[in-house]
Order: sequence, then structure tokens, then C-alpha cells
Amino acid sequence: MSDVDMPRWKRNVGLFLAGQTISLFGSMVVMYAVMWHLTIETRSGSVLMLSIVFGMLPQAFVSIFGGVWADRHHRKFLIMGSDTVIALATLGLALLMVSGVDSLWVIYAALAVRSVFAGIQTPAVSAMIPQITPTDQLMRVNGLFQSIQSGMMLLAPALAAVIYASFDIVTVFFVDVVTALLGVGMLALVAVPRLVRSDAGEPVSYFGDLAAGVRYIRGNAPVRWLITLFALVMFLVGAPSYLTPLMVTRTFGDEVWKLTANELFWGGGMLLGGIIMASVGPRITRRVRLMVGSVLATGVLVAGLGVATNMWVFFTIGLIIGIMFAALNTPALTIIQERVEPEMQGRVFGFVGIVMTVAMPLSMVVFGPLADQFSVEALLVLAGVLLVAVLGAILAFPGARRSLAQVDAAPAAASEGPAGPEGPAATADQPAPAVPQDTADLR
Repeated sequence: MSDVDMPRWKRNVGLFLAGQTISLFGSMVVMYAVMWHLTIETRSGSVLMLSIVFGMLPQAFVSIFGGVWADRHHRKFLIMGSDTVIALATLGLALLMVSGVDSLWVIYAALAVRSVFAGIQTPAVSAMIPQITPTDQLMRVNGLFQSIQSGMMLLAPALAAVIYASFDIVTVFFVDVVTALLGVGMLALVAVPRLVRSDAGEPVSYFGDLAAGVRYIRGNAPVRWLITLFALVMFLVGAPSYLTPLMVTRTFGDEVWKLTANELFWGGGMLLGGIIMASVGPRITRRVRLMVGSVLATGVLVAGLGVATNMWVFFTIGLIIGIMFAALNTPALTIIQERVEPEMQGRVFGFVGIVMTVAMPLSMVVFGPLADQFSVEALLVLAGVLLVAVLGAILAFPGARRSLAQVDAAPAAASEGPAGPEGPAATADQPAPAVPQDTADLR
């Protein structure tokens, strides 16, 4: 699919990214403000642990079904509905706190509701991007989206601190309500084709769709190996991203500016990596080689964090790891969008969402307690060595090498899918199997 097939794609993508940026900003401001509010009010590690459980685990569970819903229903309306419910839940929490109800369980309940609908929204967002973006522009748009997410990681904590310090936590909640509704309003202006499934009219249950998604991933070797590689990287890079503040405190000092600089370098690296991918990514044809090289470099760099004795060298390594993560994440997302049939993308991205929401916290569960028994430096070296070893083990499988090489061997044909140009991978404006309905369905 090219620019000719989507004459208004720049307008639609611009509105989509702008709306998601505004909505994401509000969500991240709430995330940081709630974390600080609970820390200041309770000074309890158990309370923070419970906030993470209620704020992340529901999303991981619901993502399983969120992917199915993204393939069965209009993705645009799923995103708008999820954002609206999240805004209503946040508004309800704000009104309860204004009236004097500030129980921790009220906050936990609101975090859980937000997490549930994030599990519905996230697969729909990733699966909708190819519907409004020409195939040859996917890498650029994904790079821009990566840059936006990374930029919010840098901007949101600062603005959350200003709002929370100047007003209170309730004001932060109202800001999130406004940004969510603005995001919904902008998305309402985006024209999104509604996919018609090839099995439309057949009695297929939700669990039948879920099972079909599992079978699809199991039978699609390139996608399976990409998700496996991504899961392992998330697990082995999750610990360094969480433990680096601890190493900074133990090794370089506990001044706040040093901890802030550490976060800025990591976030700045991901922002820079997203910009690079948006600029040069569309010209990269050997994407799997880029991903493998990024994972290898990340393993070496993570080990380098453990042996760095100079603080600025340590920060610089974190920045480069951020760039390498963008060089892994952006091509992986683009490959899945190109190779997976439109009517299966929601389910595939649902499983990707599970990987992202489970692998990194699980990494901390494993490596966090070890940080109390061993030095962080030793754990960073171990994580880096394991990442390189795991990558080598994956590439030692002939099936994995063939599957990953297949992606690079025919990048131009990826969007045709395994069944060819007339098969299930046909795009939303082609004759089959997924076509937009009349213009009334585009709004």
C-alpha cells in the first residue's frame, strides 16, 4: 500500500499521533504523581508494591482478550471507549478524594480499572497504525511514535512534579481527565477503515479466536521468534533499567541530580533512537540484522554498565542502550505490522503486550532480591553476559536462523503474508479479505 492508496494518510496519522500524545501525557503524569503521593503519604514499600500489582497485572491479563476484541470490533471505537472509561474512572477517584474518601483501596481500584482498559486499548493502537499508514511509511511512523513515548518519559515527571507540588493529587487527576477527552476528540476525526474478517458470519467464540491467535503465532515461525527474542530482551534489560538508580546511589552518590541525570540519559537515548529510526529506518532493508546487532550491542553495553567506574561513562552507556532499544523495538513492531494479516494483528499485539507488561516486572522479581545479596555491578555483568549467550543460543537453532533470515530475504513481500497478495494479508482497501465498508464506517 502506497501514498496513492491513502491520499489523506498524513492528516490521519498526524491527528492520531497528536491525540495519543495528549492522552499518553495525562496517563504518565498520573502514574508518576500517584507513585510520589503514595510514597510521601505512606512511606511503605508494600503500598508501592501493591500499586504496581494493581496498575500492571490487570493489563497483562486483559491483553489476552484485548487482542481478540481488536480483531473482532472497530479498533478506533475500542481506543475511544477505553480512553473514555479511563477518564471516567479517574474523574470518579478525583471526586471521591475531594469528598474526603482517600482510602488506599479506592486508589488501587482506580489503578486496576485504568490497567484493565489499557489492556484493551494497547493492542488496538498497535494494530490500527497499519490501517491508516502506507506500508512504506510504517517504520517512520513507528519511529515517531517511539520518540513521542520516550519524550513523554522525559517531560511527564517534570510536569507531574510541578502540578503535584503546586496543587495536589486531585488536580493531577483532573488534568488526566481533560487530556483523555482531548485525545478521544482528536481520534474521532481520524478516518479508519473497518476491517471485514474473512470468517465474517461464522460462529466463532472469543476463546476460539484466542486459540486461533495462539495457533497463528505457533505456526508463524518469524513472528514467533521475534516475540521470543523480544521477551528475552525485556527480561534481561528490565533488571538493569530498574537497578541502575541503585547502582548510582551506592557507587556514585545519592544526590538527587545524579539520579535525575541517570533517568534523563536512558530516556534521552530512547528518544534519540526513535528519531533516528524515523529518519533512516525506511531505508533499512535488513531489519533483522539491525535487531540482532542491537541485541548483541545491548548485551555488551549492559555488562559495560557493571564495570564502569566513571559516572559520566555510566550515563553515556545508558544513553546508547536507549538508542539500541529503539533500534530493536521499532523494526520489530514494523515487521509484525507488515507480515501479520490485518485480521490477526490485534491478537498478535495482545501477546506482545503481555510480554511487555510481564517480562520487565518479572525481571525485577528475579534480580531485585539478588541486589540485596550481591553487588549491582555483578548483576549487570551477569545480565549482559546472559543476553549475549541467549542470543547465541537462539541463532544456534537452524529453524530460528531460517525464520529470521526469511524476514530479511524478502522485505518487500512481507506485507503479502504467507498466502501471497491475494491471501489473508490483503490490506483494508483491497478486495479481500479485509475491506473498508461504505464511507459512513470511516468516521
